[in-house]
Amino acid sequence: MPSKPAPIKKAAGKEPAKKQEAAPEPAPEAAPEPAPAEAAPEAAPAEAEAAPAEAAPAEGEAPAAPPAEEPKPPTPPPADAAAPATEETPATAEAPADAAAPEETPAAPAEAPADAAAAPAAEEAAAVSEAPADAEAAEAAPEEPKPPTPPPPPPKEPTSAPLDLFVEDKNDTSVSIIWSQPEIVGHSGLDGYTIEVCKDGTEDWKAVNEELQKSCRYVIKNQTTGDRLKIRVVAVNAGGRSPPVALPEAVLVKEVADRPKVRLPRFLRQRYVANVGAKINLTIPFTGKPKPVVTWTKNGQPLDTKRVNIRSSDRDSILFIRTAEREDSGVYEMCVKVEDFDDKASLILQIVELPGPPASVKIVDTWGFNVALEWTPPTDNGNTEITGYTIQKADKKTGDWFTVLEHYHRLNATISDLIMGNTYKFKVFSENKCGISEDATIAKEEAKILKTGIEYKPPEYKEHDFSEPPKFTTNLTDRATTVGYSTKLLCSVRGSPKPKVQWMKNQMIIGDDPKYRQICVQGICSLEIRRPGNFDGGVYSCKAKNDHGEATVSCKLEVKQPAVPDAEKK
Repeated sequence: MPSKPAPIKKAAGKEPAKKQEAAPEPAPEAAPEPAPAEAAPEAAPAEAEAAPAEAAPAEGEAPAAPPAEEPKPPTPPPADAAAPATEETPATAEAPADAAAPEETPAAPAEAPADAAAAPAAEEAAAVSEAPADAEAAEAAPEEPKPPTPPPPPPKEPTSAPLDLFVEDKNDTSVSIIWSQPEIVGHSGLDGYTIEVCKDGTEDWKAVNEELQKSCRYVIKNQTTGDRLKIRVVAVNAGGRSPPVALPEAVLVKEVADRPKVRLPRFLRQRYVANVGAKINLTIPFTGKPKPVVTWTKNGQPLDTKRVNIRSSDRDSILFIRTAEREDSGVYEMCVKVEDFDDKASLILQIVELPGPPASVKIVDTWGFNVALEWTPPTDNGNTEITGYTIQKADKKTGDWFTVLEHYHRLNATISDLIMGNTYKFKVFSENKCGISEDATIAKEEAKILKTGIEYKPPEYKEHDFSEPPKFTTNLTDRATTVGYSTKLLCSVRGSPKPKVQWMKNQMIIGDDPKYRQICVQGICSLEIRRPGNFDGGVYSCKAKNDHGEATVSCKLEVKQPAVPDAEKK
């Protein structure tokens, strides 16, 4: 049979002793008829050597040999028959003889005669009948110790599943994932990772990396915005693929949302006031990712785009009004939204202008030199509170208006210090943070300050007597001059009536001498001596005289000679 050759070859190493015991097995040469068939074992020692599996059962077959056959002297075994028997001998002994016959037949012709062709058939018949006994004898035969076998190499096993897979970041076209190394790597090591994705709702897993990924981070690129992807990671080594680790939920390919936040400037956190006709340009920054959706409302209603323009970018939104009107006042609310998150901020815009005049002004009472006024607030306050009032009066005779009170906060006032006998008109202006109203409200009534019945008698005064005798308030002082150099004498005098002044030299009246010039203006008296000579020195006096008396002052004038150089003296 074709399945037995290998065990037969392994059993070729049996001991020679067993071969010799198997020698009596074949029939003796003296047999008349079966001689050709029985001669095969004698003439073919190689066959016995090549098939020890068949010869081995002969240990148990010796008593079962046919009685007609005579024992044949043992044939010396060939050299290769001395090899020790292997452990597979008992197994091969159970095989039928006809399984080994085809392999032994080629070796037999080398030593057997031509008529030995029938030997295999005879051996096959004998081996079949003796196989059970040989198997028992083979099991009972002692075995030699086998050499130690080397331990088998450890089996190659895949790693455990990677750990801690989660999304690190994502945007409109890519998803970044990270994970941790498997807990159990094994002797085979770790070659890398395979990242696989499939759309949500399908099981069509596809690898996105052509080569094994060495690091524990990977960016899945070139995805379609809005797709939902299932993602898993598999560790790969020589033992194959590990169990996959997958994200618990499908990932939406969309930019990661950053909560929106409105950064309202500090000056807009309070009421923003502007005048009518002003240009409004307010910039409100915000943050958010992806670009937030910006919406505006006014008093809870959508904006009138004809009046208010909104321009929004990735970072801020601008509210623009070209020409502000009072109708633009209100509460403006800005809302920024990213996905399910939003943030709102409100600002109060107040457009103001000059107020109107007070609604009414009236004169309540008039007494003595006083008038009491009352008025009511204006119907139009200019869209802001009234900060005060200004009151003016006018005399009916002149018609000129004068301010008597300003920045006045009450709605009534008393005007005093009016002139008796005059008639007055009054008007009131309103005032707010923009200024004073252009018009004023004039009281319809007029206030007349009546004369009382008391007659005025001015007091009698005695006329003051200003008569006074002359008196010099500044005296003459002594002077010194040089011949040829003019000089002047001065003094001052008072008196009522105006005193008459007279100059004298050495008690002699000077009179109208052209050498002297006399002046008396506003009580200042002066005497100029023109180019005095050696004889003009002396005592000069000034006498003042009126009806009430007279007074005199004097001084000494010294006239010196000019200094002459020594050279001229010689």
